[in-house]
Amino acid sequence: MKTDFDFSNKYLVGPVVFRPDFNADAETISGTQAWSLFFTAGQEDKAFGLSSEAGRFFTNLLLAAGAAGILWSFLFRSVI
Repeated sequence: MKTDFDFSNKYLVGPVVFRPDFNADAETISGTQAWSLFFTAGQEDKAFGLSSEAGRFFTNLLLAAGAAGILWSFLFRSVI
């Protein structure tokens, strides 16, 4: 049995952020890439695809959760 896999690159199994070709041109990463790296612990930057919708969704979800927490603390601070 012959395989065509070449695993000689030592960066192949490591996190994406430590590979030399990641962000080599000093470009900024998108929100979707940032959330993909966060949820996969730095292993994959294209887990959510290339669309910017997922990045906007998770960013807005984080902002909404923070705003709800602040509003909750102001409304119910006299309960404790």
